[in-house]
Amino acid sequence: MPRHTASRVAKRPVGLPDGVEIELSPTGITVKGPLGTLRQDLSPLVAVTMEDKRIKVGQTEETKPAKAMSGLIRSLIQNMVTGVSVGFTRVLEITGVGFRAETKGDKLTLNIGYSNPVEFGLPPGVEAAVKKNTRITLRGIDKQLLGQTAARIRALRPPEPYKGKGIKYAEEQIRRKVGKAGVK
Repeated sequence: MPRHTASRVAKRPVGLPDGVEIELSPTGITVKGPLGTLRQDLSPLVAVTMEDKRIKVGQTEETKPAKAMSGLIRSLIQNMVTGVSVGFTRVLEITGVGFRAETKGDKLTLNIGYSNPVEFGLPPGVEAAVKKNTRITLRGIDKQLLGQTAARIRALRPPEPYKGKGIKYAEEQIRRKVGKAGVK
């Protein structure tokens, strides 16, 4: 039977910056920092230990699922530490004539080519700022929630390949298509 060594990702310990505190329990981990608090449940396949301001993730058994889970948990812990100390941002751009966005409290109002404006309620923990009516900057400490919120906003009007109208991520490249040629 093949021997499964630790995941390459899980072998690297997670360093803790100043101001970040960790609480370990048998079922989960809580990370507290200057920007907030995040909690993650742990799998029984994974063992998490703390040694002088470093978190080490290991396996409780030598199986392929345990190896995969140890790498996943290590990445999630790293994202939690980064989130509570620095935070995450995601930028969306709106392209199209008359397309614009504005924020009102925890709601994002989007005029994106439909007959009525689209009201998008932001989940708790995600903040939005609009710059020049076409650039939406989302901020939060939970990377997964932030990414999911950005994907849901983008899904309201995904960019189309002919004119590029719609909502796209700032770093996204839209592959443009040539329109239908006229009959001669």
